[in-house]
Amino acid sequence: MRGKDGRKFGGARGLHYLCADTAAPPGGETSGAHRKNTRTMKISKAEFRCSSERISQVPKDGLRDIAFIGRSNVGKSSLINMLTGRPGLAKVSGTPGKTRLINHFRIDNAWYLVDLPGYGYARTSKTVRNGFSTLITDYVLRCGKMHFLFVLADIRLEPQRIDLRFIDMLGEHGVPFGIVFTKADKLSKTQCEKSVERYRKRLSETWEELPPMFVSSSERGTGREEILDFIGECLKV
Repeated sequence: MRGKDGRKFGGARGLHYLCADTAAPPGGETSGAHRKNTRTMKISKAEFRCSSERISQVPKDGLRDIAFIGRSNVGKSSLINMLTGRPGLAKVSGTPGKTRLINHFRIDNAWYLVDLPGYGYARTSKTVRNGFSTLITDYVLRCGKMHFLFVLADIRLEPQRIDLRFIDMLGEHGVPFGIVFTKADKLSKTQCEKSVERYRKRLSETWEELPPMFVSSSERGTGREEILDFIGECLKV
């Protein structure tokens, strides 16, 4: 991806975007070329590996990290459980801001799915919010294990300022990422399409090339194949 001011991002860590137009409405087909001649990744084993309060504590092995992040209460834990097919793998809480550590889950002894702390929860104390920010930025910008980052956004909402700022930060530092829209079951197919288009339009004000986008619903399993296919392709690079 390249910003209109000439900044380039998305090619960090040897990864080039596989598709810049992968969002699909619930029940629809993605238009991404990566869907062709691919087989959906099968996850046979998913287990908790460790929690880290600083990047010096993350696993030191050679397995790559595929990380997930988003605003508190965006549905991250539910998405992780849906993708892995393990309902209780990531703890789902009714209280936003509960994830305060970097959680590594080892997938088929081949790669890590990483659950990052949520950001932007207003009721968290300023001190804790700043701690989240330090932990998140240290991992996202400085951890060499992170191979790709999925930024989650609630499809029901207008593009949120804090998400846009976070995305801009990723762009400025060349961090490869994609966007997963969550809670698609709460809207109609037409509403989902309009929401994704609204997000594309907003990002297009700053960026000439857009990141991969996926529409998901943890309740219905929407987007699971597309996201896992993409992860499979990422891990080949």
